[in-house]
Amino acid sequence: MAGILFIISAPSGSGKSTLVSEVRKQLRGIDFAVSWTTRAPRGSEQPGREYNFTTREEFERMIAAGKFLEYAEVYGKDLYGTPRKSLEDARAAGHDLVLDIDVQGAAQIRAKMPEAVTIFVLPPDPRQLRTRLRNRARAEGVVNDDEIFRRLGEARREIENYREYGYILINDVLDRAVAQLEAIVQAERFYRNAEPIAYRQSRVLEVAAACLIKNAQERLKPVLEAFGIDGSSGQQQLPFGDDPDDD
Repeated sequence: MAGILFIISAPSGSGKSTLVSEVRKQLRGIDFAVSWTTRAPRGSEQPGREYNFTTREEFERMIAAGKFLEYAEVYGKDLYGTPRKSLEDARAAGHDLVLDIDVQGAAQIRAKMPEAVTIFVLPPDPRQLRTRLRNRARAEGVVNDDEIFRRLGEARREIENYREYGYILINDVLDRAVAQLEAIVQAERFYRNAEPIAYRQSRVLEVAAACLIKNAQERLKPVLEAFGIDGSSGQQQLPFGDDPDDD
């Protein structure tokens, strides 16, 4: 079986890590690339699980040695990178590989590997995204309203890139989003590797097809509008500010 590279991007707090974790429990042969970062661990994060943590000096040495498939400086301070070895190991094992990376990293990977399957995960609206960000901050023991506000603004800018992806998921109901992501993986395995789908084959393919960006415009429109983005152009319509209904 030839391994498939899946790229998943989403604004911070959209729940993509939970989606990937749940799908990996359901489907075999999916590896996950643990990124490297120069930021400090947060809350209950453990080295080698959420991220590999290192210093900026060591990260820069790894860049010079060609250790990364992609890397980027995020929010102007922290470096993040995807290790090349993750892809090499997955291919050697005949496994698929999931990359959980931001839109900058995804653009770099697409340029090098246009065959990659790209998936963008959207939060349902700014209100729910703000709640998720606040809940995560509380779990980490640090609630910073300025940081939450900044991440909401960054989310809008990231969402403007949704048209660069092949599939779109709206993570409003977790079980449904997990089922959709699982269907996408199964459908791509079916089409690329002729891997049979164990049951309800036609239904799985239908679910995956409905998540293709060309088939998801009606479902996308209210979500994009909630973030102040014109669904027809993908450009931000409104200046960022507090939603008057958020308080």
